[in-house]
Amino acid sequence: MKIAFDALPLISERMTGIGYCQAGQIQALMALHPEEQYVMQFFATGDGGEKRKRLESYENARAELRQGKCSGYLYRLVSNFLPVPYNKFFGSDADITHFFNYIVPPKVSGKTVVTVHDMVYKAFPETVRGRTRYMLETGLKRSMKRADLIVTDSEFSRSEILKYFPQWETKLRVVPCGVDRSRFRPILDSVRIDETKKLLGIDREYFLYLGTLEPRKNLRRLVIAYDGFRKGKAEYPCLVLAGGKGWLNDELMRTIKELELEPDVKIVSYVPEENICKLMSGALAFVFPSIYEGFGMPPLEAMACGVPVLTTHAASLPEVVGDCALICDPYHTEQITDCLERLYHDSKLRRELSAAGLKRARIYSWENAAAALYDVYKEALRG
Repeated sequence: MKIAFDALPLISERMTGIGYCQAGQIQALMALHPEEQYVMQFFATGDGGEKRKRLESYENARAELRQGKCSGYLYRLVSNFLPVPYNKFFGSDADITHFFNYIVPPKVSGKTVVTVHDMVYKAFPETVRGRTRYMLETGLKRSMKRADLIVTDSEFSRSEILKYFPQWETKLRVVPCGVDRSRFRPILDSVRIDETKKLLGIDREYFLYLGTLEPRKNLRRLVIAYDGFRKGKAEYPCLVLAGGKGWLNDELMRTIKELELEPDVKIVSYVPEENICKLMSGALAFVFPSIYEGFGMPPLEAMACGVPVLTTHAASLPEVVGDCALICDPYHTEQITDCLERLYHDSKLRRELSAAGLKRARIYSWENAAAALYDVYKEALRG
């Protein structure tokens, strides 16, 4: 097979969860099936510059880089209304082209596969950026019609897609995400952890959230719950909110200020890649109170680091963490507070969750994901 990938999620300055999902699946696929031909396709003006550099590791893995000389944003915008042929930019020699970011453009040669990660724009439209919501509202139905097969990350997301688009049931396949256990693993060296804490301005024990700071992550309720947790204590862990700022952060920041939490809630906007595992491994617990996830990779990554996890019963999260995490209702701050109390005081519970999480994380490998994805490609070609 000649397998082409739309590289859009891989070439942004800071990758999101979609980009990490794509990277994990295709890197494992290339290792599992080196006999196949691979093409990384991306739009860029000029010589491609930084975007081409971000794909160098795939080129070194014998994937061909293929550039469409056009602004990617302009192409996506125009092709949403006019049938501008994708194959005019990238040729017609691919057997399969996989789009990992919801949208299949017009006139793609060969078979097409699209990954639809979740239905958050339908379920919680108020938490989705307006531009993204508009593109999905106007383009997703047409995109799924164009695709030969549709991949999603979890059984929960499959059920959500069928709730809104039941006509595509025969096209829909589940390929769970994975975790790179060479990247996410327990760090037991306290010196390395202390160096990372010092670098990020963390001076004591801490609860950690790592991910985009955006509304559906439910961070305002977490902050309110944390305020309840710290009351009456002379000493207590700080709360570290680490990750890129998304949108609609004003309410979160206002709540932190109103509750006078600035010394205790530390916003770390960027964590260098080499420090993420050390930051996770040093945490007292990882807290992920999201109200909606198509899969939920951060709790799984924390488990792979041997960190006890607190998450919610919302969406796909129970499917991913099983009975290996402390589960709460995302809408009840008192429950979140109670769970923080339990994690803080109960060292036996932390040890049990750590051991169970490490075992759970082994189930979700990128190699398993790649094998399932390869089966999807073979099925698409038979269709």
